[in-house]
Amino acid sequence: MNKEKILVYLLHYGIIIWTLSTILNSAYQMTFVYTVEGYSLTLLGASSQLDYETMMIRRAYALEAWVATMGLAIYLALTEIMPRMKKFREERENNN
Repeated sequence: MNKEKILVYLLHYGIIIWTLSTILNSAYQMTFVYTVEGYSLTLLGASSQLDYETMMIRRAYALEAWVATMGLAIYLALTEIMPRMKKFREERENNN
């Protein structure tokens, strides 16, 4: 494998790992850090006990998680799924 291919693979997997770490950090912050005592995964009815600032912080982390998730989905669609689908279609057309 040449140096350029290795750099591309490192960049590719670096982007994936960075995005996954962003998603996991946001989920951790919403689930365990900015919460009401006695509740962890979801707030359920305890959301009324949160002050405005904490609720806005949780919403910011939720937005960050959604943006990172959509970014990862689009990135994987462009770099992994579409090329494989194209290759699959070409193989199917060549076999017919």
